[in-house]
Amino acid sequence: MIQIKNVKMYALALCGMALFFTSCGDENSKDVAVADDASLSIDYEKYELENGLDVILHKDSSDPIVSLAIQYGVGSNREKTGRTGFAHLFEHMLFQESENVPQDQFFKTVQDAGGTLNGGTWKDGTIYYETVPNNALETVLWLESDRMGFLINTVTESAFYNQQEVVQNEKRQRVDNNPYGHTSWVLDKNIYPEGHPYNWQVIGELVDLQNATVEDVREFYDKYYGPNNATLVLAGDFDTAEAKEMIEKYFGEIKRRQEVPALEPQPVTIAETKMLYHEDNFAQAPQLHRVYPTVQQYTDDAYALDFLAEIMSSGKKAPLYKVLVKEKDLTSRTTAYNNSQELAGEFHIIITANGGVDLDSIASGVDEGIALFEKNGVTEKDVERIKAGLETQFYNGISSVNGKAFQLASYNVFAGSPDFIEKDIENIKAVTKEDVMRVFEKYVKGKPYVQTSFVPKGQMDLIVEGSTKAPVVEEEIKENVETKVVDTKTEVEKTPSNFDRSVQPASGDSPALNIPDAWTAELSNGMEVYGIEQNEIPTVNFSLIIDGGHLLDSMDKNGVANLMSDILMEGTANKTPEELEEAIELLGASINMYTTRESIVVQGNTLTRNFDKTMDLVEEILLQPRWDEEELARIKTATINGIQRSSANPNAVANEVYNKVLYGEDHIFSYPTSGTEESVKAITMQDLKDYYNKYISPSVSRFHVVGKIEKATTLNVLEDLESKWEAKEVTIPEFPVANNRDKSSLLFVDIPNAKQSVINIGYIGLPRTSEDFYPAEVMNYKLGGSFSGSVNLILREEKGYTYGARTGFSGSKIPGTFTASSSVRTNTTGESVEIFRDEINKYKEGISQEDLDFTKNALIKSNARRFETQFALLGMLQERSAYDLPANYIEGEEATIRNMTLEQHKALANKYLDADKMVYLVVGDGATQFSQFKDMGFDEVKMVDKEGNEVKMSDVKQ
Repeated sequence: MIQIKNVKMYALALCGMALFFTSCGDENSKDVAVADDASLSIDYEKYELENGLDVILHKDSSDPIVSLAIQYGVGSNREKTGRTGFAHLFEHMLFQESENVPQDQFFKTVQDAGGTLNGGTWKDGTIYYETVPNNALETVLWLESDRMGFLINTVTESAFYNQQEVVQNEKRQRVDNNPYGHTSWVLDKNIYPEGHPYNWQVIGELVDLQNATVEDVREFYDKYYGPNNATLVLAGDFDTAEAKEMIEKYFGEIKRRQEVPALEPQPVTIAETKMLYHEDNFAQAPQLHRVYPTVQQYTDDAYALDFLAEIMSSGKKAPLYKVLVKEKDLTSRTTAYNNSQELAGEFHIIITANGGVDLDSIASGVDEGIALFEKNGVTEKDVERIKAGLETQFYNGISSVNGKAFQLASYNVFAGSPDFIEKDIENIKAVTKEDVMRVFEKYVKGKPYVQTSFVPKGQMDLIVEGSTKAPVVEEEIKENVETKVVDTKTEVEKTPSNFDRSVQPASGDSPALNIPDAWTAELSNGMEVYGIEQNEIPTVNFSLIIDGGHLLDSMDKNGVANLMSDILMEGTANKTPEELEEAIELLGASINMYTTRESIVVQGNTLTRNFDKTMDLVEEILLQPRWDEEELARIKTATINGIQRSSANPNAVANEVYNKVLYGEDHIFSYPTSGTEESVKAITMQDLKDYYNKYISPSVSRFHVVGKIEKATTLNVLEDLESKWEAKEVTIPEFPVANNRDKSSLLFVDIPNAKQSVINIGYIGLPRTSEDFYPAEVMNYKLGGSFSGSVNLILREEKGYTYGARTGFSGSKIPGTFTASSSVRTNTTGESVEIFRDEINKYKEGISQEDLDFTKNALIKSNARRFETQFALLGMLQERSAYDLPANYIEGEEATIRNMTLEQHKALANKYLDADKMVYLVVGDGATQFSQFKDMGFDEVKMVDKEGNEVKMSDVKQ
């Protein structure tokens, strides 16, 4: 389950693009029909059941899958003071059980069918969704209808208490244990008056979550979860007549509930500027966040405000960037966005300063940037470059049936009809430079705002002068007191139905595996090319992977590869950084370059008609570097800022220490790809040139392309890169690594006052190239490879200690790790570690035939969803090329799953899981949690610092 923040369903299109919606479309039509002129046609049918449920059907036969989404007209905006967080808490309850679906069976049933599911809550709504092979359509209709109409009698005290604990852990993980996590709370409390529906957070107040009762659940369910307050969208490959019959069967008998009146917009104004500060336990750099109240969504002003935020902050031409980054060197990034929602809106400016920078200078820099914007104004080109990318964004948004279901539901709920997508696009296309200046004058220029200064603990001198202390409430860490909740009712009272709902619908035959045809080629310069032609939408996704990456970094100058891939995107010999950025934007394309442990990746997305021009820019970036010293200085600053912030993030700390301990100081994987503060400072432009000249070669490169483009066209476009990019000999170094651990080690990193503990448990495992790697992944599935894994069911669903727990194998050509991980409530740290250890040991005793059957169904049937989007197909090509796999390697994976026996499963578990030789790394509050581990049977117990070096317990703050 997810808590959604700042949700906006985008449906964007380039000027001149024709978009048509029709009702009751051709039964056999696919989801998208695209002509050469980039017109687009999407068919849908909308009707209403007698009980008020809106139903929208969208036919898409391109893949044998369906997506069901149900959006209810209830978010945190329907709550009241003292009962905040309830919409989100209630969303969690709906995944527990219903009258005809037993405890913890929602996830298992959908996964057993080869599907995926989740739900989300935001200020204005709640949505639930499943994507499954089309033979499981009736199953998901049964599940969703049962919790809409047949849930409330199963809401027990114990089930409710468990989900209260889970949601509180989610709050600790997302808010309390994160840098700047309390910012939204401070802002909303001061922008919106007491009683306004946006005055509180979606996640809610901790005390409200703790005080919620089962009676609250019943009242909430009856008021907001009726069919007359919901929209059901079915998108995908289905027979319309059969779907309608099933929807009527499962949803038609559900009775209407209370009528839910629409909320009227409630935009706010503030009389004077408010400035607040908070000393942040996890922040490593000061952050200024300024908010101007604006207006609700789908208004003319909201569209123009979106453009204003983009023009003011995004890219090298942006006035905020010019002042704060280029002129003053106060930060490495500027951010602004307009967040117009159902009832009101806010215009946000966020600047995370360089370490040690006084936020007074940031505030004055923001004011200068605003003044510069007013002075320079807005040009036609500014508006057009934003619009240029909208067509590509639109197509990306409808590349999956799930994405289409979300958009259709959103327009229906918030605008009254899916047809509003046409109006939405027209409104975006109609924005002018005059509109942008108008909303600037109306909402930003000289207007009062709410502003926060979040600074690291002990750095009060960095707050904006005149700020007052924000009353942030920090949770006190207490001993865990287990609460036993006894349910007074043991038998579930069944709500009458027209048929026996206790019987799960039978599914027909699963869709057969249908691997898309792929083509390959090798260019004369040694570069391999892999492609899949997919004609559903007129876009192309591509990637160029150059082997080496972090592996080619030297130990003493770690981070060179990362900086080198960054600098190549900062202009070319013929284009300034600004000009390169604009050239990409005017094509409606995106080109990104980044470094991984084992490669440098160039990834792009563009319209088919602009593929050749986009590749011209890729060629220019690769072959004509600019080597801009000014940009290198900025990149180094940004990189160091990121390293400093990671050092306060418990999850980042856990990953870095974990890698250092497992791989050892002689292996490059024990060092972060970004480098360290010291190594980054020491890197020069010559180091980057040396890396480029030695290692950037087509001989160690693979190009992948998926989209509406033929092999011949692709190879023709690549001819220039083939002839101009000369091969050189590159040798990738080897770093031997083995699982040679012989003891269990408990290592603890102290993060004082942490509200959660991050747990990483494991050791070196297998390379992806091992014949046992995929069988080991299959073996792991029921332990922790899914929501229904045993560690998650115990730690989350049974105990309520965490928001989630997982186990898994990673690996490439170099052995990866087996890792069990979770973030748990601080006062359950010791017990959680014991549960992990016990479950890993117990798993070696073998699993049941039922669990093995579940594993097989979930993994094999999910292949129906594996080939839906261009991005998914690109990932398949990348995996195939990286490990020289055959074109039908997925067939081999299915055979591995299908043929696995209980004996093989047990043998794999015993071969690759040994809890007595693992590292148990805990990152949390040392003063309250460390000492207990000395009596838990580990071979060694050590306190270590953030670099993995042992420290004395006396150094831990008590």
